[in-house]
Amino acid sequence: MKRRRLLQALAVSATGAASDAAQSAAVSSGGPQTAPRKVLRVVFPTPESSFDPPQTNSDAYASTLLAQILEAPLAYDYLARPVRLVPQTAADLPEVSADGMTFTVRLRPGIYFADDPAFKGRRRELVAQDYVYAIKRFYDPRYNSSDLYQFEGLKLPGLSALRQRAIDQRKPFDYDREVEGVRALDRYTFRIQLGQPDPRFIWRLADAGLVGAVAREVVEHYGDDIGSHPVGTGPFYLKRWRRGSQIVLERSASYRGVVYEGQPADDPQAQSIAAALRGRKQPFVDEVHVDIVEESQPRWLSFLNGTYHWLALPGAYAATALPGGQLAAFLRKRGVRLQRSLQPDMAMTYFFMEDPLVGGYAPAQVALRRAIGLAFDGQAYIDRVLGGQAVPAQSTIAPFTSGFDPAYRSEMSAFDPARAKAVLDVYGYRDRDGDGWRERPDGSPLVLRMATQSSQRDRLSNELWRRCMQRVGLRMEFEVSTWPELLKKSRAGTLMMWGYSWSAGSPDGGFFLGIAYGPHASESNDPRFAHAPFDRLYEAQLRLPDGPQREAVMRQAKDMLTAYMPYKVHGHSVLNVLVQPWTHHYWRHPFMRDVWRFVDVSSPNDPRPS
Repeated sequence: MKRRRLLQALAVSATGAASDAAQSAAVSSGGPQTAPRKVLRVVFPTPESSFDPPQTNSDAYASTLLAQILEAPLAYDYLARPVRLVPQTAADLPEVSADGMTFTVRLRPGIYFADDPAFKGRRRELVAQDYVYAIKRFYDPRYNSSDLYQFEGLKLPGLSALRQRAIDQRKPFDYDREVEGVRALDRYTFRIQLGQPDPRFIWRLADAGLVGAVAREVVEHYGDDIGSHPVGTGPFYLKRWRRGSQIVLERSASYRGVVYEGQPADDPQAQSIAAALRGRKQPFVDEVHVDIVEESQPRWLSFLNGTYHWLALPGAYAATALPGGQLAAFLRKRGVRLQRSLQPDMAMTYFFMEDPLVGGYAPAQVALRRAIGLAFDGQAYIDRVLGGQAVPAQSTIAPFTSGFDPAYRSEMSAFDPARAKAVLDVYGYRDRDGDGWRERPDGSPLVLRMATQSSQRDRLSNELWRRCMQRVGLRMEFEVSTWPELLKKSRAGTLMMWGYSWSAGSPDGGFFLGIAYGPHASESNDPRFAHAPFDRLYEAQLRLPDGPQREAVMRQAKDMLTAYMPYKVHGHSVLNVLVQPWTHHYWRHPFMRDVWRFVDVSSPNDPRPS
């Protein structure tokens, strides 16, 4: 599960079409007749954070990049619906004990890391100890990983004690000490032992941002700069990085090449893509260029100019590209295709529960948060800022994950300024000095501070927030910063209010309750909500298998979050991806991030069937 800008899709696009065509022309004019390099260009709306898994702070953009470089033992079947897991570096699916607490993974021999100076000219084979080391790194106090909760809640025997020993003795983390929680049984076999049942643990084994294999000698070679030097067994390696500007990945010569052998969905497009992939080794492109473009207009105009192979449509241009919800005629004439899908994500604004104004659990403090929620026009946000490309959310749980109920209704989606004013009046938030702004019950100033970025979309959102709060007499100010800086400030607990979205990395909806679990404070629980009755509900659903009993517990937890409102949840995004006719094999997957290896590109003058 990863953080993203507020309902801002990972705008994945390929921008090499024009340059590839020019390169083809240059080759044909003379010189050796070699095939032109295929370049896939990808645009992100927000700068990346780090390329080191324990230090990404659940950043979806960094995690997507890592998924092209590092490999987890398992992966998702690219074309299967409903989703299913398949072996990746593992020889088969894990062997799971009868009690569901022991997972034994056997790796395929003959898988190699990309060449790197850390290996001193030797080929480095992937071994079981690399996965053991990768998991242990999250426990190393040196990294203070915000994603430690992903493992800590599983109570892997011995690992927390190993971490605490390093803290208490002020010594380096002891990676050589063997523990029961994760250990290598032989060169190609490792075992993970859970300390408590988790019926959905297996999904974590497909997340390269959590369990992507890392070589110890690489980490030790680069030291504090490891975040700039990811080295994995995946199809690409990091060739160049200009922070906040461009990332260049290149096909790894060490990659073994994989042929798609999955079970495609009973869907014409999936069947067609499967037929095109049959017998062909991935990846199909030579390079991937990832550009950071925060404003939506340049992305849109470049797509219209034929630069991008595909584009996640910015909401501001939805009316132009999708009049009446249908692909515009001028785009159809160009052969542009539309892929439209509701996303397993959740956008929200959180209230820092330790803040003296918006935090706390007393009735007046809860009333203020609920009044702010009632005063905000969520539908206007969806319509004006997102171009209508979202559906209102009723809880923190995202579509396509366990616990999501399309029939569930709550106050989360309510817009009622009159009721918000009444709540504020009842609990003493009144305008005492006649300046048009409400004060706190003790008469002190009441100023809401929202953290934000500087893009046009953010500015539109800020103006809507300002007007909504002004309507009920609440003053709001904005703290503008960059995405990486806001992530740091959020974890440090210095933001009063901030909004972004969480995107699901698996079908387990329990994660979307875990963002309010007390022990996850300063990790996934940014508001630092701490309420014992809620924690007990979260722990109960964690142990239960999927089914009616778990659903009932999750509903109680959703009701409790609505009542206390550490989060004001806004919506679930509807993603519209425009695909040029010279882009091949691209199909959205709800959870999978390592999809670039499946994509092929051709010249705009040679738009072979996709």
